[in-house]
Amino acid sequence: MSNQEKSIFDFQARAYDAWFEQEGRFIFASEVKALQQILPSLPRPWLEVGTGSGRFLQALGIDFGLDPSGKLLEIARNRNAPVFQGTGEQMPFKSSIFGTAFLITSLCFVSSPGEVLREAARLLKDEGKLVLGAILRESHWGQLYRKKKEAGHQLYQHATFYSYDELNNLLKQAGFYPEKVTSTLRQNPGEVNHTELPQPGFSPQAGFTVILAGKLTSGR
Repeated sequence: MSNQEKSIFDFQARAYDAWFEQEGRFIFASEVKALQQILPSLPRPWLEVGTGSGRFLQALGIDFGLDPSGKLLEIARNRNAPVFQGTGEQMPFKSSIFGTAFLITSLCFVSSPGEVLREAARLLKDEGKLVLGAILRESHWGQLYRKKKEAGHQLYQHATFYSYDELNNLLKQAGFYPEKVTSTLRQNPGEVNHTELPQPGFSPQAGFTVILAGKLTSGR
C-alpha cells in the first residue's frame, strides 16, 4: 500500500483509538505490562512500525512511529508523538540507524510480513533488537478474530493470524533469532475485568505474546 492510498484504518480511526480507553482498557494495560518487562535491555533509538494512533508509543516511551494511516497519525500527532507516514514494506529511513524496532499487533495487517521484517532488519544497527507483539492463531483471541475475519469484519477481514511456529520461522528467515518470550491475556474474550501480570514463556492459551528477537550478524 502506498502512502497515497487509503489505509483500512482511516475509516474507523476515531473508534479504533477510543477502544483503548473503553472496552479495551484492561487488554491494553495487560499488553503494556508485558512489553514493559523487556524495555530496560533494549538499545535506542526505538521505532514502532504500525504505530497507529500512538497509544503504545506514548505508553512505552518509544522515540518514533511509522504508519500508513493519515487519520491515525493525526490523532498521534495530537499527542505530540514524533510520527512519520509510510509503510513497513518501504520504510523512509536510512539503514542501520535504530537500536530497536517494535511491531505490536501490526504484522497481521501487512500483506508481506517477510518483507516488513527484512526492512526492520535493514534499519537496525548491529546487535539491534526486534520486539514483536502478536495475537497468535492458536489462542482463544486468535480464534475469535479469525471468526470475525470470516464474517467480513471491516478490519479483521484484512488480517492474517500466525501460529507461534510460523512467527519464529518468519523471524529466522528475515535474519532474527528469538531471545525471550512473554505471554499475557489468559482471560477469555469478553471476560477481561482486570490487568494481568505477564508470565515468562510461550502459552497457547495467552491472547498476547511478546517475542524479543536479536538481529543476526555475520559473525554469529
